[in-house]
Formats: sequence, C-alpha cells, structure tokens
Amino acid sequence: MSKRFALIGASGYIAPRHMKAIKETGNGLVAALDPNDSVGIIDSYFPDAEFFTEFERFDRHIDKLRRKEKGVDYVSICSPNYLHDAHMRFALRSDAHAICEKPLVLNPWNIDSLLDIEKKSDKHIFTILQLRLHPAVVELKKKVAQEPDKIWDIDLTYLTSRGKWYYTSWKGDLSKSGGISTNIGIHFFDMLTWIFGGVKKNTVHVNTHDRSGGFLELERANIRWFLSINADLLPAEIKSEGKTTYRSLKIGPDEFEFSGGFTDLHTQSYQKILAGNGFRIEETKAAIKIVHEIRNQQPVGCQGEYHPLAKEKLSPHPFSIS
Repeated sequence: MSKRFALIGASGYIAPRHMKAIKETGNGLVAALDPNDSVGIIDSYFPDAEFFTEFERFDRHIDKLRRKEKGVDYVSICSPNYLHDAHMRFALRSDAHAICEKPLVLNPWNIDSLLDIEKKSDKHIFTILQLRLHPAVVELKKKVAQEPDKIWDIDLTYLTSRGKWYYTSWKGDLSKSGGISTNIGIHFFDMLTWIFGGVKKNTVHVNTHDRSGGFLELERANIRWFLSINADLLPAEIKSEGKTTYRSLKIGPDEFEFSGGFTDLHTQSYQKILAGNGFRIEETKAAIKIVHEIRNQQPVGCQGEYHPLAKEKLSPHPFSIS
C-alpha cells in the first residue's frame, strides 16, 4: 500500500534525492515546505503536491489531513541542520515517522531528548547513513572484520569548493550548520567509526572558516583527516579537468575507491526504512560526538600526525574586517 509523505526543505541540494526515493519506492508526496519558493524540481516528481513557504500554514495543513484521517505516514526532513530536531518532533506530534538527513542533531545531548520523545510515541525516527549501503564500503567492513588484530593507517582528504554564497547562507554559520566538520565531514566519520570502531582519541590541528583537520584514533585505525571548501587546495590535475571536488581515502598505501555508486543510495535507504530496517537514532551517536568535540576544542596547530594540507594556502574569510 502506497505511503503518504510530507517534505520539509524542498529547495536544497539533497531534497531531489528524497523526492526520487519517494517516487521510486512507489509512494506519494502530498505536501512540501520551504521558505524559498524556487522549487520547480517538484514538478519532475510530484506536481500535485501542496506547497507552503510558511511553517504555520504547513503545520495547519498536515494537522487538517490528520484529523480527516488522511494524515501523512512519513515526514522527510532536509532542512538546515539546526532545525532538524524541531522538525523531527513535529513529525512525531503529527503521528508520522521521521526520516532525517545528517546530522540528525548538532549536540550529543539532543539525541537523549529525541530518544525520550520517541519512547512516548508509536512512531520512529530514522536517519540517512547512505555510505553504509555503498557496496565498496560494505566490502571494506567485511575485509577489516577478517583481520581483528590489525590497526589500519588511514588518510582522508575531502575538498569540495564553495563560493562566497556559502558564508552568507546558514551553512557558513557555525551555530546553524556545526561548521565544516559537521556539514561535509559527518558522512565520513560515521562510515569510519562503523568500520573501525569507537574513538580513543580526537585531536584537532586546524579548524577555520574554510578547513578542518585533525587526527582520530579509533579502536582499529589511526586516521589523519582534512576537509576544506577552499578551491585553492584542489590538486592541479583536478583543476585542469575543470572539477571542483576531490575525494581521497587511503588505507595504508592503497587508494580506496568509492567515488561512484551513489546514485541510488537514498532509494535503498528508503527501501530499508519502509521495510522496518532503517538506521535509528542510537546509530548516529558516535559521529555526532566526534564533530561536537571538533567544534568545541582548541586546535593544537600543525604538530604530530597532522595532514600535509592543514597549513597550506589559508584564505581570508570573505567578510572579515581588515
């Protein structure tokens, strides 16, 4: 039987993947909310969905459907990071399951609040941890499990260029996005702790407006990591090809290739959720704790096992006062 969905956050980068997943799993989108009304992408999936730019009117519509016994079964949440917990609570109050993008919340203690609210409801909160479904990542987890006594050396580099718009948007506001380590790094931290175990040590070497890097010691791995939105740090060959993103994960001397295979991971995530096997609140704790610690500790500078890019070509904040 087809399920009825509502969507909060329809104009961002990730929302079309959720629309696609809803459609490809044979379900329908009945209502969507976004303060930005440039959401023509909805026409490609659900042109008949009701659309709202104000939360209050969206809330009233969802409540009216519920009272008419035509309520939504799921609320998909693609809103800015700092609003996720409020929107998950809205979903449960609306007698619907929540499907929320990463990060589920910004602070570890928010998880405990959600767990308490979920216990008082017969509905559930699910999150999207799509890298855990990537075939290459699944095979890596199996490989690591076969050598239980081995400690792996890992270098993670993720460079994804962003323009000046980034600093004007909520993504450039630390209190709203959680910073670079949260906004673009949490996917990798979740994947790595899922494969290599819990955190033993979390050291930050640099954490600025355009980069974040450090050393993470897990139960089964020592990880040098570096994340940046500074286009100047892209390798020359990547720039020459006109690309704006560079991703590298080296396990020992070998490059781990997982750049492809992302197209259908949201649809697979929805299939698992609809079958009752989705990722739940508790599974987000490790990565959320990591990025919270990164955000709230004083960087020690480039010493010890720091990433070689950590101190290169630091660009000024575009809105800094000289």
